[in-house]
Amino acid sequence: MILGDSAAAASTPLSIENPGFEEGTAGWDVTSGAGVATNQPHGGAKLAYLDGGDGKKVSQKITAPSDGVYDFSAWIATGGAGGKFVARVNGTTAGSVDLPSRPTYARYTLSRIALKSGDELELAFESGSGWVNADDLMVSPAAPVDPVVSSSDPKLVEMFNWSKRKANSWVQQPGTNGPLNVDEHNTTGTGMGVYGFSYWAGYAHRSGYYSRDMAHQISGASVLGLSDANKAMLSAFAASATEEHNYYPVWSFNFDNKTRLSIDYASPSSFVREVPATFELVEKANEAYRWSGDSAYVDDSTLWDFYRHATKEFVERHDGNKPNGVAEGTGKGIFAGAASYNEASDEPLAEAGDAIGAQYQAYRAMSELAGSKGDNALAEEYRKKADELKEYFNSTWSGSGSGESMIRAYTTDGEPLTGWGKENSWFMPMKQIMDPGPRTDAYLDYIDEQASGSGKPANIEAISYLPDTFFAYQRNDTAWKWMQYVYDKRNDQHPVAKQGPNGDYPEVSYTLLSQTVEGLMGVEPNAPAKSLSTQSRMPSDMDWLQIKEIKIGGNTFTLRHDGVIKSALTNDTGSDSYIWQARFPGKHSTIKVDGKDRPAKTEEINGKTYSFTEVSVAPNQTVTAEVA
Repeated sequence: MILGDSAAAASTPLSIENPGFEEGTAGWDVTSGAGVATNQPHGGAKLAYLDGGDGKKVSQKITAPSDGVYDFSAWIATGGAGGKFVARVNGTTAGSVDLPSRPTYARYTLSRIALKSGDELELAFESGSGWVNADDLMVSPAAPVDPVVSSSDPKLVEMFNWSKRKANSWVQQPGTNGPLNVDEHNTTGTGMGVYGFSYWAGYAHRSGYYSRDMAHQISGASVLGLSDANKAMLSAFAASATEEHNYYPVWSFNFDNKTRLSIDYASPSSFVREVPATFELVEKANEAYRWSGDSAYVDDSTLWDFYRHATKEFVERHDGNKPNGVAEGTGKGIFAGAASYNEASDEPLAEAGDAIGAQYQAYRAMSELAGSKGDNALAEEYRKKADELKEYFNSTWSGSGSGESMIRAYTTDGEPLTGWGKENSWFMPMKQIMDPGPRTDAYLDYIDEQASGSGKPANIEAISYLPDTFFAYQRNDTAWKWMQYVYDKRNDQHPVAKQGPNGDYPEVSYTLLSQTVEGLMGVEPNAPAKSLSTQSRMPSDMDWLQIKEIKIGGNTFTLRHDGVIKSALTNDTGSDSYIWQARFPGKHSTIKVDGKDRPAKTEEINGKTYSFTEVSVAPNQTVTAEVA
């Protein structure tokens, strides 16, 4: 179901009074055997509790100010099973979660609760066999798009449904009054602000979003139609990348899209910054543009200036230690500018594989953005820059070794580093700066081996990059293996206790969404050109996969793949015809379109040969393409 703007972001926010119980029982009805305590809050200083046994309840009734569809989330810990988190509308249950026995906090959500103006909503925590603690409620507007997956593999359907509900629960309601600068040292924050279009991207115990996390979540957010949030958050980072900051964007923002998260910012010369993020934000702005078709991505001066500075002045100002056109870090820690996302390493890195890979993709994105803006000369300039950087990487920067012997970073003393570097290892193939062939194949084997063994990162959000890495080189079975690993670990405790289980790290659900649509389904949107391309990347043991409500620009589509030989696209809603490039692996002389043979074209994509045809798909039309 596609929601209109009024449903996605109601003009008057739906507010829960005293959502963190910091004002005691204000706004809440509390029975005997329940109340507010200070013993084990999730955030702030207080929480609601219910003793074990039947009949205890903590509830609040709210009159809906306008029509809307909402998610309601709360952090809950339990000493036994049988409790409930419930939403009732006008006395009728509209959503309910049965609470398991879990003595540490996890986040539970009542999804897509529809309200009409004037409806009475009741939110309630109800007792079970053991104690229940509840804290930090949140209201999220339901995502504008609610894609539906069906497949021969029921696990993928389960995974996608969990991911879209969990991802949407992190979306902030614009106009909400919420705390600023909440972190592990300031559990109640430093004041209040009005939240804008945004979603959680980073630690759930901090009141903001992070450039690195958001960059990895943008495509998943696009799948849910969260284009307003993507643009607002990207614009905040773009505006912060000033000359005073040496063209680094700041690391994190509060949900008001204005104020910097104080834990990460001390002064213009001392704030968290990592080289890959600057470049990833350019790359991801281009992706957001291809999904949304919003011309602001090429017309807005703040965004455009950021792209230009990030791909020119930023590189020039951070290329002094080893002048070679590759942006550098200082080797002095994250508050002085780190070369790599691998914060667990104490290596004093000047250049890193994740940074040079991200720089390559930023150049490619700049070329595409310039082309869309109509500046063909600039587009060609950055196409050449990308090609030259890739050639330099493969011929010189990465050395001549293979597998664990390939160079993945340089220290500030100029020493080349090989072996396992986590992010500065797997980002190199993920960003496709590595030429396809035996050397890259050996490195992908090495990444899989390390991540499966002693080199496995402790934090699930790092592992969430691995499916993208293997999809980039058509290693579909391995990519699917890692998607399943991330999903299967969703209930395990995160190493950071305040995070709760792994599944409550926002990056997990967002990346599983994008890895289903862009990875398994191979969807490449181009809303500005009213086109899309697709190619099945399903694993060998999956027979078919279909997704309804893929929103690209103003249209929504249904796409189905049967193995790697047959695809069908339906242009469901919207007034525009779209050009569909249907791709299939291998070399084929013809592609059958709606039962009629057409001559096939071929192209090589990252070392693999594909056959394709292009066909216009009109509104309400279904087109089928297949190869023998």
